Amino acid sequence: MRKLIVMALALFSHLAWSQANNDKVEADAGTEKESPWLLAPTVSSNPKLGNTLGFLAGYLHKFDEQSPSSMVAIAASTSDTDSTVAGMFGRVFFDQDRQRILAGHARGKILNEYEDFLGTGLNINTTDDLTLTLFRYLHRVQGNWFLGGQLIRTEYTIEGDDPFSKLILQQLGLTGFEGNALGLSAERDTRDNQNSPYQGSHTEIHTNHYRDAWGSDVEFDVVTAKYAHFARITGRQVLAARFNTRITADAPISGYSSLDLRGYTRGEYLAPHVATFEVEDRIKLGNRWGATLFAGASCLFGEKARCDNREDWYPAVGAGITYQLKVEERMNVRAEIALGKHDNYGFYLQFGNAF
Repeated sequence: MRKLIVMALALFSHLAWSQANNDKVEADAGTEKESPWLLAPTVSSNPKLGNTLGFLAGYLHKFDEQSPSSMVAIAASTSDTDSTVAGMFGRVFFDQDRQRILAGHARGKILNEYEDFLGTGLNINTTDDLTLTLFRYLHRVQGNWFLGGQLIRTEYTIEGDDPFSKLILQQLGLTGFEGNALGLSAERDTRDNQNSPYQGSHTEIHTNHYRDAWGSDVEFDVVTAKYAHFARITGRQVLAARFNTRITADAPISGYSSLDLRGYTRGEYLAPHVATFEVEDRIKLGNRWGATLFAGASCLFGEKARCDNREDWYPAVGAGITYQLKVEERMNVRAEIALGKHDNYGFYLQFGNAF
């Protein structure tokens, strides 16, 4: 991991140097407008997925003065455990920010090595094959409120990489599922910026309903609620906090909720429901450089898992540095280290803020 961190920081420094050099060239040429193109490296490391290296490339466009900048992007990554993930996504704001669209398609093949799979104490090796498509449309109905709907297409299979792992997955009933979900979406957005808010809040409520009628091999329901609040403490300090929860009804194990917290690998710990709270201190150190300090915890609950049981709580703490790629858009790249319990950890070089 030490070599990966050194490599990531070298990429980080090179990215910052390149951007600074571009800014100097633009200043010498008397231009002030930033390029609409975006390119950033991505790096991550954790005990389950190994060391991952990838990239994100995007293009920014502003449809009108009232709408935030829209972005379309592609991303891909590969790891030293032969895991690969690739996809494309877009977020579009138009019609004086009265209409919003979020769409994406991703495909991944992920090899996992679990030392305590789902708390069973068993060592399991699995291969996850996932294809996910999302389309969400929102329309401003009044003030800062948006209403709309979404469609999700999921093709997920999980297989054991050895006879013992296959047997355990069969006993647990964890084999994946294929399905289409339709749902409603509601958002309230008072943030002063979509990328790095200094103040305001963002509330999201989404429902997903998987049904045989529209091509699912399982039927279950999911409700996701998210709330994030941002407060500018000083001219150089912003305090950000979030609360997320995901509730399922009649979901198969493959549709259970997992941890959404830096320092943990998604899918290693599962339960029908999850709740997460996290606080992050974002400190501006210069024109482009910054630092982050964060702490949070997730609780998995439902069936045998309970939030009044200490073992079902998963805390995490971490810190990092940020670099602002696009000053006008407040778009950051961040390098962070997060620590969790049971020897879980993660190192990340990622585009954008965590929330």
